[in-house]
Amino acid sequence: MTEPQADSARSTMTPEEKRWILYDVGNSAFVLLSTAIIPIYANSLLKQAGESNIVSTWGYAQTAAALVIALLMPLLGSIADIQGMKIKFFLGFCGTGMLACCALALPLSWLPFLILCIISSIGLNGSLTFYDSMLVDVTSDERMDRVSSHGFAWGYVGSTVPFILCIALIFVGPQMFGISTAECTRIAFIVTALWWAAFTVPLVRSYRQRHFRATASQMGNSIRHSFGELRTTLMRIAHNKSLLLFMLAFFLYIDAVNTIIAMSTSYGTQLGIDSTQMVMALLATQFVAFPSAIIYGRCSGRFGTKRMIVIAVIAYMAIVFFAAFLLRTATAFWILAIAVGLFQGGIQALSRSYYGRLIPKNRANEYFGFFDIFGKFASVLGTFLVAVITSITGNPSLGVLSIGILLVGALILLGFQNDPTASNTTPATM
Repeated sequence: MTEPQADSARSTMTPEEKRWILYDVGNSAFVLLSTAIIPIYANSLLKQAGESNIVSTWGYAQTAAALVIALLMPLLGSIADIQGMKIKFFLGFCGTGMLACCALALPLSWLPFLILCIISSIGLNGSLTFYDSMLVDVTSDERMDRVSSHGFAWGYVGSTVPFILCIALIFVGPQMFGISTAECTRIAFIVTALWWAAFTVPLVRSYRQRHFRATASQMGNSIRHSFGELRTTLMRIAHNKSLLLFMLAFFLYIDAVNTIIAMSTSYGTQLGIDSTQMVMALLATQFVAFPSAIIYGRCSGRFGTKRMIVIAVIAYMAIVFFAAFLLRTATAFWILAIAVGLFQGGIQALSRSYYGRLIPKNRANEYFGFFDIFGKFASVLGTFLVAVITSITGNPSLGVLSIGILLVGALILLGFQNDPTASNTTPATM
């Protein structure tokens, strides 16, 4: 196995790094669509069916998708660490997500539409588990923060291209083409799926899995022992205090990030904020997040990756309290969107690269499978809390406020965690 040729001092990206980054550009278009347009369209379908509580309904749908991913990824991740398997699983999940995204364009009632939303979300997030683990194959430890940050940054700004096209179609399509707003929205789903597919091709054609725990000839025996390998990995994680504390902290703080991403538009809709204002504010988030993610990656080299993660967690505490107590108007939603843009890409990118430097490279997919459990089950907990508390109290602000406790817990865990990367040493084996 050879290491990727990536000089830590060079300012430009290698061809492998660029092709890896392009997938962030592709899939982020669907992420933005899911955040800004799909919940609004789902809300219109729910209203047609006589339903009114979009926050709890959308929360349960997001919870179901996250739970499936959390349960599947460790085992599939273990199998994907066999030579040649990572790209196959990646293709299977992203292909499913793209097809489900296209199927959203069918004239459906709210329940089939939500089921397809769940399937497309599973496809996206499943592909991201394998995509994240590809980071160890396309770059070096020294460049992981930089490459990961550029992935999120270009994903944010790149996703705005199809999004602007879709928004323009939704707003001017009825007058220009004589079709309804709903039909224009459904066309937007197809446009997004095609964009996602186009930016997946370069990575699929060039990716080479450099790190693996077993060769293709050992596949049968390795698959049979996958459950045993999972148990061994769990034991290794449990005995690595630094890694375990970070994963627990990540479980808590990423809850806030994922929940705000998943629930922001549905929350604003229930508060009565104008949907056009919300869509435009979320578009502005993408442009703010582009330079912020790159700057965050550079700051990690100067101040340390863990320290920058801690700063982002503190910032998200302020964002959560702002959303719970002050988010009532379109202006407040704009403030919230810009604040999220400043820290969202940074905390996601550095969490991915920091974890990648803590784990053994030949078991990257298996470890990223557990990383996904912590990330996605946090999404299960966050969206479920928001949905349940909103259903019980009838007050969505209390649901949003509940995740503040988790952020405090994350800060405490990070305070106890020793940073093994601070001395520029990365464990090669565990």
